[in-house]
Amino acid sequence: MEIRVLGAHNVESATTRLTSLLIDGVLAVDAGSITGSLTLPEQEKLDSILLTHCHFDHVRDIAAIALNISHYQKTVLIYSQASTLQAISEHILNGVIYPDFARIRTPDSPPIRYCPLEPYKPVDVVDYSVLALPVMHTVPTVAYQVTSRDGKSVFFSGDAGPGVSTCWEHVSPQFLFMDVTLPDRLEEHALSSRHLTPRLLGIELALFQKTRGYLPPVAAIHIGPLFEEEIRKELERISSELGASISASYEGMTVTL
Repeated sequence: MEIRVLGAHNVESATTRLTSLLIDGVLAVDAGSITGSLTLPEQEKLDSILLTHCHFDHVRDIAAIALNISHYQKTVLIYSQASTLQAISEHILNGVIYPDFARIRTPDSPPIRYCPLEPYKPVDVVDYSVLALPVMHTVPTVAYQVTSRDGKSVFFSGDAGPGVSTCWEHVSPQFLFMDVTLPDRLEEHALSSRHLTPRLLGIELALFQKTRGYLPPVAAIHIGPLFEEEIRKELERISSELGASISASYEGMTVTL
């Protein structure tokens, strides 16, 4: 399994992109920066997209990828909770802001198809088993564990505040991508907006170690660029305290399991 970080931040600029991962070139997790990070031939290879929640920085490129895919004779499947898919259908691909690509072309072969999923119920997506698990954020949000047929597994928290540890009894990944949006000095803001800081991440990871008996490598994602230097230093401290590999993800980073 090869995981490519297309976007590692919560703000877009000339040097940062919105959160999105690409697994083996065919499965995307969140859609913050798919089209700006992939060539058209790479976009054509995309089979499915998992969405954690409906916030714009995680769904923005659904509209752009739908348009691009409409030029090919294929359908990209969009998986998420029903509430997230409904938000996209009603507020973005609604025929006003942008075309309703779930109904364009023919009913049997639209550019995109919505696929509702339920937490705690594994589903087969492309060649992977996908498990969605609820996490605490300001709108309904799920984390994902994605497991390949040969047993390689990665966990992506999505946007999540304290309490991600409720997922640990259900997963056994070999790599963790975890929300770390703000530095420790802004913990109060992180708590109110349901995000993690390095210190709060450390608490969740200690619970992982206690629950599962090991701690895989961890990469922070959804990083606020204005605070990145602070966050990196604080992650180094947490890494040392837990005796674990914890780093900040970046655009173009590749993890091979």
